[in-house]
Formats: sequence, structure tokens, C-alpha cells
Amino acid sequence: MDLDGAARIGYRVEQSFRYAYDAPVTSLAQRLVVVPRRRHGDLYRRSHTLRVLGAEHVRRSRVDAAGNTVVRVAAARVERAVEFRLTATLDRVVGDGPPRLPAAALHDPRVLRPTRLTAAGEAIQELASRCATPGIGNEEIAERICALTHAALTYEYGVTCVSTTAEQALAGGRGVCQDSAHVMLALCRFLGIPARYVSGHLIGQGGTHAWVEVLVPSRGEAAALAFDPCHGRRAGNGYLTVAIGRDYADVAPTSGTYVGTPGGTLTGTREVSVIDLV
Repeated sequence: MDLDGAARIGYRVEQSFRYAYDAPVTSLAQRLVVVPRRRHGDLYRRSHTLRVLGAEHVRRSRVDAAGNTVVRVAAARVERAVEFRLTATLDRVVGDGPPRLPAAALHDPRVLRPTRLTAAGEAIQELASRCATPGIGNEEIAERICALTHAALTYEYGVTCVSTTAEQALAGGRGVCQDSAHVMLALCRFLGIPARYVSGHLIGQGGTHAWVEVLVPSRGEAAALAFDPCHGRRAGNGYLTVAIGRDYADVAPTSGTYVGTPGGTLTGTREVSVIDLV
């Protein structure tokens, strides 16, 4: 499919998360950031359903300060398993993006200050010294950061976790998309380039994906330009944004607590398909 040559693209997202427990648990409190944003640049959410199976529950949905949809689910008791199933349809109107923000976003501390996961240690600072060149703009520096991050990290699942920092991932030289995004964010923020973490999807099956948006001046505003350091490229029409934040911790797809025996098992499925192409 020639996605980059299309004028309008329709997508369907089907995703599920299932928590299974060895014995009944109580006081389940789950936070879900899986519903795509209502609009993100040229991407529009047309419809969605989020079902909760396996337990009597209550839910609350809100839009946070960053524009992400956050759903909280509470269940007094889960006998064996609880499952969350999302179905969403989205349209991309090519030409309506990239996302644009007020110029003040270029100076927002949330996109400039390092977090615990994106703090710059010696390894980050050494790599940053190879990124900046006097006389070139932030977009060109971001291109270089994306390429250097891609070269510095070999993709390998299972060697890092959600608490691995950018410095740790870079020192180890291995990680997943989340780690690549954190390394790029750490480099950008160390060099004073405003950038934010993106959680979303690539077309196909598998897990969720992560990449980075760099904010640059554009006609009196700020434009958010998407880079995928895990693949060493710009993020194109095969990418669907779900949420944005300072780092993974802000937009983890699923997180929560319960009272009961430790050792619950999480499994998930995800498929993103193109349903319309013009």
C-alpha cells in the first residue's frame, strides 16, 4: 500500500490486555491510556469502544492536561481474570498535520526538563557532543540525534524494563522502542531541544510502539515533528498516535494495583489495519 501517496487513510485498531491471577484479588484499580487522542495533527479518532470483561466494575474517563484520554477502572473483586478490549477507528487527512501548538510550547518545562528516565549521564553527554553543530537548526540536529540513537541501540526484547533509564539503556547498547525514545529525549533535552514521548501503534500486529516528537518554530507557532529512533527514520503514515507525555511513565498503556497474591500474568494482543485508502 502506498500510504505516503494517499490523501486520506482509514484505520482500525483492535487491542486487548488480559490480567490473570492465581487466586481471587480485590480492590483492583487500573489506569488505561489506550484510547487514541481525539485529534493529533492529521489524525482523527472517529469512534471507539472500550469493554471490561471478567468483573463488576466502575469506570471514569477524563482528558488530561496533555489532551490524552485516561480511563480508570475499579473493581471490588476479580475471581480469576479481567480483560480490557479496545476497538477504535481513525482517519488520517494528509495535509492537516503536523500537530501545531502555541509558540509558548517551545519553552514549556515539560518538554525541556529531564525526567528520571531521561536524565543525561556521561554516556548521554558524550553522544550529545557528536550531535550539535554550530549553524544548523533543531530539526537538522534532531535528524542527527535520531540516526545516532538508532546506531547506538540494538533492538532486543527482555533486556530492559519499564524502569530502565536512558543512560542505562545507552550504556548497555540494547533495548526496545521505549528505550530508543528515552535516549533520544535525553539527548534532545540535554541540548535544549524541546521534545516529548509518543505512545502509539505501527500498522500490523505486535505490541505498542514508541517514538519522539521534536517541537520546532513554524510560522509563529510550534510544529511537532515525529521521529522514530528505533527504526532510524521519520514517522510517516503508518504511525498512529495514542498519547503524548514527558516519558513512558506518563502514558503507560496499562498500569495499576490490586490486593491479593503476587504473580498475576499479563497477556495482550494488538492489530492495526488499513480499512480505507484514497
